[in-house]
Amino acid sequence: MGRAFEFRKARKMKRWSNMAKTFTRIGREIIIAVKDSGPDPSSNSKLRAIIQNAKAANMPKDNIERAIKKASETSTENFKEVLLEGYAPFGIAMLIETATDNNNRTVANIRSYFNKCDGSLATSGSVDFLFNHLCFFQIKDDSLNVEELELELIDFGVIDLNKSENEISITAKFENFGSIQKELERRGFEIKSSEFEREAITLKDLKREERVKVEKLLALVDEDEDVQNVYHNMKSQN
Repeated sequence: MGRAFEFRKARKMKRWSNMAKTFTRIGREIIIAVKDSGPDPSSNSKLRAIIQNAKAANMPKDNIERAIKKASETSTENFKEVLLEGYAPFGIAMLIETATDNNNRTVANIRSYFNKCDGSLATSGSVDFLFNHLCFFQIKDDSLNVEELELELIDFGVIDLNKSENEISITAKFENFGSIQKELERRGFEIKSSEFEREAITLKDLKREERVKVEKLLALVDEDEDVQNVYHNMKSQN
């Protein structure tokens, strides 16, 4: 899991390299969380997690508070999470998480990118099964015994723990996010960040010229303002 942890960390940092877009994405996540379960982080576990990630991404406190206040206003547009599935060239599977206030616009835009790059959108459920839906936590390492902690957290659905530098990365299934978050908070651990991830069960290797075509589609999709995350099963270059 060490390499997987480093890959996720590098991927997250790359995603956060464009701060303006990162703040927009986090703002939409805040709106969805507040509309779903209210503006109080103490009773809204999803909002608590988003605020932790906003701080990890260096989003100013004023921006976070403004986003929560805006989300609480009845006039604020309702965003909803929509998962789109498709195939890039050479059979590369793609999952696209979006947050949109206009589903028709979002689907039309994503379909146009696929058409431009010789890919195709797929029906719901035709790609999702190729990925594991996981959740991750990074907690501050205060000389914790990783093996001991892993044994204690197995009953809460933890799959794996990994130590890297001064952090411990916790991996679990998506559906166990809430129970693990509560247990970590109960134990007084400092949660530095938490996130959901979709990891391909198997990876597909491509030739260099084939990768270029797939990467063109990935870049187009990732730049769309409605897209939150893009996942694929193309093997990374060594």
